[in-house]
Amino acid sequence: MYIRQRQEKDDWMLDFEIRKKEEKKGDYQIQVSALSPQGKALETWLSPDGTGTLRIPDPQLWWVNGLGDQPLYQIRAVLYRNGEPEDCWERRIGLRKMTVRREKDQWGESFAHEINGIPFFAMGADYIPEEHLLGKRSREKTRQLLEDCKRANFNVIRVWGGGFYPDDWFYDLCDELGLAVWQDFMFACSVYELTPEFEENIRRELEENIRRIRHHACLALWCGNNEMEMFVDERCWVTKHSEVRDYLFMYERIFPEILGKEDPETFYWPASPSSGGSFDNPNDPDRGDVHYWKVWHGGRPFSEYRKFFFRYISEFGFQALPSQKTIETFTDDPRDWNLFSYIMEKHQRNYGANGKIMNYMQQTYRYPGGFSDVIYASQLLQADAIRYGVEHFRRNRGRCMGAVYWQVNDCWPVISWSSIDYHGRWKALHYYARRFFAPVLLSCQEESWMTQEANMNRQHFEFEKSIHLNVSNETLAEKKLTVKWQVRNAKARILYNKEKEILVPPLSSVWLEKEELPDIHVFEEYVSYQAWEGETQISEGTVIFSYPKYFRYEDPKLSCTVEKNKITVKAETYAKSVEILNDQEDLVLSDNYFDLNGDSKTVEILRGKPENIRLRSVWDIGQEPV
Repeated sequence: MYIRQRQEKDDWMLDFEIRKKEEKKGDYQIQVSALSPQGKALETWLSPDGTGTLRIPDPQLWWVNGLGDQPLYQIRAVLYRNGEPEDCWERRIGLRKMTVRREKDQWGESFAHEINGIPFFAMGADYIPEEHLLGKRSREKTRQLLEDCKRANFNVIRVWGGGFYPDDWFYDLCDELGLAVWQDFMFACSVYELTPEFEENIRRELEENIRRIRHHACLALWCGNNEMEMFVDERCWVTKHSEVRDYLFMYERIFPEILGKEDPETFYWPASPSSGGSFDNPNDPDRGDVHYWKVWHGGRPFSEYRKFFFRYISEFGFQALPSQKTIETFTDDPRDWNLFSYIMEKHQRNYGANGKIMNYMQQTYRYPGGFSDVIYASQLLQADAIRYGVEHFRRNRGRCMGAVYWQVNDCWPVISWSSIDYHGRWKALHYYARRFFAPVLLSCQEESWMTQEANMNRQHFEFEKSIHLNVSNETLAEKKLTVKWQVRNAKARILYNKEKEILVPPLSSVWLEKEELPDIHVFEEYVSYQAWEGETQISEGTVIFSYPKYFRYEDPKLSCTVEKNKITVKAETYAKSVEILNDQEDLVLSDNYFDLNGDSKTVEILRGKPENIRLRSVWDIGQEPV
């Protein structure tokens, strides 16, 4: 059964189409019904040809996370033969219209998810199989992962084309949680020869999976493949001209043909990245979606993101180690707790990348005193790398309309780009994502050594020191906010402060005035900033103007108290990226890896037991003996 949706004045219309596999003798009738979230039933009978329409008055629309609720209607179709029920088909659907908006503009062509007529900024990550042995997957593990995505304010999940089509429960959960799914077909990073047998195989693969998935409210788009248009355009793996021809046949003729028959309502995109197909500059920053890897694979600094204003970035990433407790699941000897040991390099998803982590670490932090420091510093590097990108893209909302990082999860315990490791432990990145994907975000575009690549061989390196604050509002309500910022010393004492009230329209990004700070002491002073809605602080951050390894942090003498399901952490001075860990390192908190300005913060325990709490901040990096 295929269901199309359309709006007719204030009502929602469901158009049903039954495609009969074979004719059997008998008097057949089909009754369809819709049960609303409140239990109200509506029903109708289809015509003899298997078509018909059910009108839904006062429809409750389905929205992505952050824009509204996710009401679901239970659809039931009963086949009667000679007055007796013979078969039944049941699904849950959401009432919504979802597509991708592409319009010419002053920068090129827009690319934005649109739900119920409203374009929204995509915030999320790429999803890979949760298990390398697929028989171990479970609904419970998937639920925890996707609920953790919602906790981090995701509204989009991209199912990567190098894995497999997820189970039905994956899409059921995305329906419930408001996570729009960018669905790659399972073709990735390769070249295929289109023999008649292979064409028949892929036709069956697409038809079966489209029919299985197409009714889900979460389905945002179908995508032909991962990175194949880009690589075929560059002639990677191509050994004969027919493979280029076969690429076009597959993704630009066969796939659209099948979707035109099986799911014409859902937007189709030929590849990721792509500018629309036909090898027309597939990774164009001004059209379509891009994959950007100059930060990480290219070794460029985090600030490199600010040189680009991608319309939608669907892959970018940075690696970090998983937690110590996860590492202990694949190491038997503490001597293996070394980044260049055989075991650690065998558990690295990018050959030679443990050295890449250390290269970025040398640029940013003091030499780590022990393996625990390496883990902590690597996670801060990863979190800051992705934060630099996302905050920049959100500040340029309208031109850019999506930031989907690589990747959210792992299929085994490993050093990788994930923000949640194989055992479900959150890395620092996932907590940062909870903040930089917040519906209302105050961020700072600073100019510092980090953005201007200091040359340490020059005695008098001159560089700009400034802040440029911005508020991004990814809600449907206008926000009246008070933005405050302070210059502080390393003890967190306020030396200068300023505030301003601003109005931020729905679905917009608003800049404040740029502030020059030529006299700030880069080794001993920093800026803190906050956004307040009434009496509630909704976003905050800090920024320094030297490399973190050169800033003269003072010992914050961190302490904490635990009361029921809450932990209160206190610092006596400026404390950067405060980490809270328990014995099993499996705590999930309402916030972690946050900054303190000589004050305290109370966080809620969402999962795990607060046993033997350990605290540290950037001040601790390099304090351990080597």
